[in-house]
Amino acid sequence: MRVKYTPNRLNLVHQLKTTAIKCFIILFILHSQISKAQTGSNNEPIRYIGGTHINPFTHEAGLRYAIGVENIQTLRANRTHPELSDGYGWTYNHASNLAYWNGQFYQQYISGEKDEHRAPVQTMLITSKNGKEWGFPKVAFPPYKAPEGVKIPEGSTGYMMHQRMGFYVTPNGRLLTLAFYGHTENPFRENGIGRVVREIYKDGNMGPIYFIRYDSQTNWNESNTAYPFYKKSNDKGFVAACDSLLNDRLRTLQWFEEDNGVDGFYTFNKSEQAFNWYKRKDGKIVGLWKKSFTALSDDDGKTFSDPIKSNTLVMSGGKMWGQQTEDGKYAISYNPIDQTQYRFPMAVITSDDGIIYDNLLLVQAEVPVRRFYGIWKDFGPCYMRGITPGNGNPPGKDMWMTYSMNKEDIWICRVPTPIKYAINEDVKDDFENMTVNGLLTDWNTYSTKWAKTSLTKESNGNQSLHMTDTDPYDYSRAIRVFEEGTAVSVSFKVKVEAIDSSQFDVEITDQFGNSPIRISFGEDKQIKISEGFNMKPTLPFEYGKWYNFKIKVNTLGLGSYSIAIDNKMIAENIPTLMAVKSVERISFRTGAYRNLPDRKTPNEVNDPPLNGADEKQNLSSYFIDDVFVISEKK
Repeated sequence: MRVKYTPNRLNLVHQLKTTAIKCFIILFILHSQISKAQTGSNNEPIRYIGGTHINPFTHEAGLRYAIGVENIQTLRANRTHPELSDGYGWTYNHASNLAYWNGQFYQQYISGEKDEHRAPVQTMLITSKNGKEWGFPKVAFPPYKAPEGVKIPEGSTGYMMHQRMGFYVTPNGRLLTLAFYGHTENPFRENGIGRVVREIYKDGNMGPIYFIRYDSQTNWNESNTAYPFYKKSNDKGFVAACDSLLNDRLRTLQWFEEDNGVDGFYTFNKSEQAFNWYKRKDGKIVGLWKKSFTALSDDDGKTFSDPIKSNTLVMSGGKMWGQQTEDGKYAISYNPIDQTQYRFPMAVITSDDGIIYDNLLLVQAEVPVRRFYGIWKDFGPCYMRGITPGNGNPPGKDMWMTYSMNKEDIWICRVPTPIKYAINEDVKDDFENMTVNGLLTDWNTYSTKWAKTSLTKESNGNQSLHMTDTDPYDYSRAIRVFEEGTAVSVSFKVKVEAIDSSQFDVEITDQFGNSPIRISFGEDKQIKISEGFNMKPTLPFEYGKWYNFKIKVNTLGLGSYSIAIDNKMIAENIPTLMAVKSVERISFRTGAYRNLPDRKTPNEVNDPPLNGADEKQNLSSYFIDDVFVISEKK
């Protein structure tokens, strides 16, 4: 039977068809948008799914620690005693790079007299065999001196050194170090001069300085610059090494922002700031830049998709560093804060596939006071950089990074892999199974030039943790994470050999850094313990004598603890400093708790150097041994 269509029926059919078409279009658009936003695609190369973000009101930021990280200061700026720092007494030090070659670490950084982007600025080089003890810095690239007759452009106050790339290990096994000369206060693009290179020899000496590339937006060339072009070298191996680097479009993309390549040198011309990269398990290369920008490459880094902000990565003007770690996983380190002047803490997130990241953890939670004012010297550990693929692989399975602190001191850190934040067994650290000058397994340490944490062997053969302090404005610190619990038994031994104006604090804390229990050794030779909000004297202590502490913690309700010293009950079921849900780490620190600078501390305030910042205080010396912890699970 054939249906007869009246005008009304025809109109209804037309409306239904129109509605169906509209629905299809809407669904298509929604599907397209979902596809465009798909994690792992060009529109979201990586994603942080952890949901944990920082507490901006403390240095530890309410985060858990990446367990076992070792932070070591390699340069402590000193203005009045340059023989103790760099030979110059310059106090702006920043933008460090790292390589491992010929059995040792090479660390390169820029150094200015006082301020960022103000002449004079030069590049320094330090080396270390083991990452712990570092040599005296030497100049890799001195302040630029223009040839006679070449004038400083109008608006510039001189010349400066800058770099985004520090090292290149060549296919023929040589080590090159590189940097970029430009005009202050903005060395980029039309204010640039060019990139310089020199070889580092196996005996530690360095070859002549050459330009490897002139700024593409200027008329600089061999006739009007201070160093010859690399092609003039009589060393054919060196020339071949430079040619190899110039032909590597992935590594040279690190140079892009300093001259932008208007001559067509770069195969990708949308690069952002401070590029680095890693290869995902699917073979695609992830490009990372400042300010959360990410992109993908399908052609081994010749070109990338348009950089797009990863909205799940909170950051500002600091760099981020990403790499595949020795355990086959991935890690990205950055400052998870959107305030450029306050670049702390230094954190890490981890991934199994290089796409989906989780577990925002602490790498460096300390922010000492800035001793010397300087323009654009931002607070905190920043500009982290690891070892670029191809630039060496130190022994072991650790992730190594370098960074600056307050743009004043230079540091290095060793992050054990796999990166973890939890301990699921009792702690039994008598230190006898660890190696002197080796890694303190599962201990997080903070060690400055003048305040050190290390494993030592005493005269009787006993091994223990040794913490010293001669720094008037910093301290050493050692943290041991244990299994999280609400009822915890902690025991440890402490020996004080010398104590100056600082104090020695032992704290038991929760996962957020809150300290319900504190024990303090002071100049008055009294052992004090926290009782509620107060610090109560208990026993006097003697230098050179071991004291055995046993603590039982109960976090239920308002929280309480009992403490015995040398098997004598000192206090039983006394209130904690604060209520916490559970506890999971013990901290030993050669100075008082600090939380300054904070997010409100003025940054651009031209204050004089801190009083006595360049002078050591008298030695404080402490030993810790037999750290045992038993936790009841939550």
